[in-house]
Amino acid sequence: MKRTDTTHKFHYQCSNCNKTYAAIDVMYLCPECEKQNTSDQPPNGVLNVVYDYDNIRKKHPAFKSLQRQQWLDLLPLNSIKSFPPLHIGNTPIYKTTNLEGEKLSFQLLLKDDARQPTFSFKDRASALVSAYAKEHKIKTIVAASTGNAGSSLAGICASQHQKAVIIVPAKAPLAKLKQILMYGATIVPVDGTYDDAFELSIKATKEYGWYNRNTAYNPLTIEGKKTAAFEIFSQMKGQFPDHIFIPTGDGVILSGLYKGFEDLFYSGYTDRIPVLVAVQAEGSSNLINNLDNSVFVAQKSQTIADSISVDIPRNFYLAKHYLKKWKGESIRVSDKEILTASSKLARNTGVFAEPASAAAFAGFLAYWKKGLLQPESRNLVLLTGSGLKDLNAVAPIMHMPKAISPTLENLKSFLR
Repeated sequence: MKRTDTTHKFHYQCSNCNKTYAAIDVMYLCPECEKQNTSDQPPNGVLNVVYDYDNIRKKHPAFKSLQRQQWLDLLPLNSIKSFPPLHIGNTPIYKTTNLEGEKLSFQLLLKDDARQPTFSFKDRASALVSAYAKEHKIKTIVAASTGNAGSSLAGICASQHQKAVIIVPAKAPLAKLKQILMYGATIVPVDGTYDDAFELSIKATKEYGWYNRNTAYNPLTIEGKKTAAFEIFSQMKGQFPDHIFIPTGDGVILSGLYKGFEDLFYSGYTDRIPVLVAVQAEGSSNLINNLDNSVFVAQKSQTIADSISVDIPRNFYLAKHYLKKWKGESIRVSDKEILTASSKLARNTGVFAEPASAAAFAGFLAYWKKGLLQPESRNLVLLTGSGLKDLNAVAPIMHMPKAISPTLENLKSFLR
């Protein structure tokens, strides 16, 4: 499976040993570091895609705007036309000035990536992987998923007339599994965890030659996710928020945003990187729990936010590298705080987010409560998935009233 036209654009670099590899073949992990991997530790050998930043600086000496065609120099593709026909990206940023009747002394910005075609941030990665597969005439793409990545890949592949094979834990949220089925993908439920599904997808990749979409395995998923950073920069006219709150499980979205901002930095578009805040559920905070540990120690995850429920964060080392390098921050939030945040977000802004997405808003609320947000500062919350993805999770805070007979008197009584 050889590349041609994109070979000169980029190369791979291992995030652990820094060894570089020419972009002439499909690659997943660093072949050398992969040999060290064990099932009880985060994987070594996650690859970064590195571009010719000097050439890009010469080609685009000043920031004007970053439309998708201009991104091509910072994407591992030959043509923008390889992307799916669905409307992916350019999701809105909403500005909120009041919460719960209180006027805010700072800017609150909400980037609503639930507006993607399959209603989650995952479409950014799926679109890039699908486009790459299209250019290299790859027909079948496989992924392990707890729901969102699977439904995303299934929908994107349907639009590109590609085959998707999705391996999922049988206990994943039913709404997400039904979405996969509706897109016509081959769904393979497994009696086990996401990690079990992940390992099976790797075995299937080696057995059948399928292209693997798994995050923290396929380096191009981060290249898709980084486009959110490009959009934020462009939508804010070359400026950055002071804080960006990001829901964090494996650490791939966090790394994707950092990668996008780094690409802008190294290309000369900007001279700074915003402060990214990794928000994890208390019951699944293995990434930030281990940031200062010499030996990674995992605890069993348990949280209502299934999309960020991770025992062993597969992108741990790269996420840790970015957080340390750019002085990122982190915070844990409880399931109760997540549910409260989901309700406050919906009531005050009209944006209904699934628990994993609402975790980022819970992190913002915790920062606000602790007085960590400066007056006039700009604070962006990345919302990554629709609340319709997992209605069961928010059922405890929803109370449907009993039906009334349709008379005016009954209505008056009901309203009293």
